Amino acid sequence: MRQDDRALVARLLTGDENAFRSFFDEYFDRLYRFALSRRAGRADLAEEAAQRTLCRAVRALSQYRGDAALFTWLAQICRNELAGLGEAERRIGEREESFDASERALRRAEAVAVDEPAPEERAHGSDAAGELRRVLDELPGRYGDILEWKYLEDWSVEQIAEELGSTFEAAQSALARARIALRSALEARGHDWHELLP
Repeated sequence: MRQDDRALVARLLTGDENAFRSFFDEYFDRLYRFALSRRAGRADLAEEAAQRTLCRAVRALSQYRGDAALFTWLAQICRNELAGLGEAERRIGEREESFDASERALRRAEAVAVDEPAPEERAHGSDAAGELRRVLDELPGRYGDILEWKYLEDWSVEQIAEELGSTFEAAQSALARARIALRSALEARGHDWHELLP
């Protein structure tokens, strides 16, 4: 099994898109369940922890030596992410603002839809919306489409499932993986994803 893990990591390090999809397909749901069991059914925290874990793991893949199973390595990262999220929640006194609820994210999404910078970006002369559109276009598979349907066209998860010809649960999982892929792609380009997304 560890040989398979090392082989997958080697493919990821070469930028293999199929390996990237396999990695997220294989580990997102397992990490989500792992986190959910440690946060008393808090689905929001579990999803955030799983997403953060995979983003952090992608950035740190070169550190994976194969001494332990890949999931064991990911689970340790996930424990750290859960601890960080719990601390942030205690400090702030409220859970993190979600992607869907953020007015800032909606302004940026609307700017992407019309291919022009959002007001705060126009004021600073930057073109974050254009960069976001380029990244969406380069995401593997249908991740870019899924994010555009959800955040630019305001589709429900049910509508996305129907378009994909999948179940509600599969569409939800695809949406979560698409968010992770977007964050990872932004970070790979040297962007602090907090600057483009909440």
